[in-house]
Amino acid sequence: MKKLLILSGKGGTGKTTVAAAFASFSGARALADCDVDAPNLHLVFGELPTPRSTDFMGGDKARVNVEKCLGCGKCLEHCRFGALSFAGDKAVVNEYACEGCGVCAQVCPAGAVTLLPDLAGRQELYQGERVFSTAMLKMGRGNSGKLVTKVKLDLLKYAPNCPLAIVDGSPGIGCPVIASVGGMDLVLVVAEPSPSGISDLERLVKTAESFRVKLAVCVNRWDMSPENTEKIEAFCLRQGLPFLGRLPYDKSASLAINRGLSVADVDCPLREALKELYGKALVLLELGKN
Repeated sequence: MKKLLILSGKGGTGKTTVAAAFASFSGARALADCDVDAPNLHLVFGELPTPRSTDFMGGDKARVNVEKCLGCGKCLEHCRFGALSFAGDKAVVNEYACEGCGVCAQVCPAGAVTLLPDLAGRQELYQGERVFSTAMLKMGRGNSGKLVTKVKLDLLKYAPNCPLAIVDGSPGIGCPVIASVGGMDLVLVVAEPSPSGISDLERLVKTAESFRVKLAVCVNRWDMSPENTEKIEAFCLRQGLPFLGRLPYDKSASLAINRGLSVADVDCPLREALKELYGKALVLLELGKN
């Protein structure tokens, strides 16, 4: 299986639009959405079969047994995260502020505080004409890299013989991106032609290169700033990175997304540019012709 990961330096660059179009062009039967903080690739797939759902347990969080709680306030006094407060004369835990350090459990004289595994999200696997692995992390939870790894492992487990897997990654350079990059055959970075977009691209390339993975770059909405697009192409030339193409700004993309469609399903200039980009990506994956 050849694995293509699509990333961007920031949200809103067009990463998922590219991933959805590639999924349509290829007819790939192995797909994953590793943007577990805000997954949205499923929105262009229409009606999906009932998924196999699995709870994702993250780090521990404190729980207070109100029957044992003395209301002494020692846990509040020692919590450096401000995660405890009083409800009446009993201590309660703010699940979003608790970091699971366990100090409250250590100082409680009544043994009323314990650390328990936290339900941090939900992993879903759709199996029908295609295998689609995705997940949703609960708000304010960490361990997203661990959940991304689980999403990837399910894809490999349940679609082992597919020739091509398309993976929609997370924006930025954080933990979920690092977890996504490992084991990929090609990482396609979708860049934005702006000063911040260029900076984001440089950081992302530096991060991905440490994994010794093959990289390529394209620019979305290039005609919004031809000058910055040229700067991105010059950066790619200096770094020895394949520059696969320019994608134009096209209002048809927004209209298609609002209808729950991929741009690949709409006759427009962006579709043609994406199709050419997809062909170049296949060449780098050694799945297409030069």
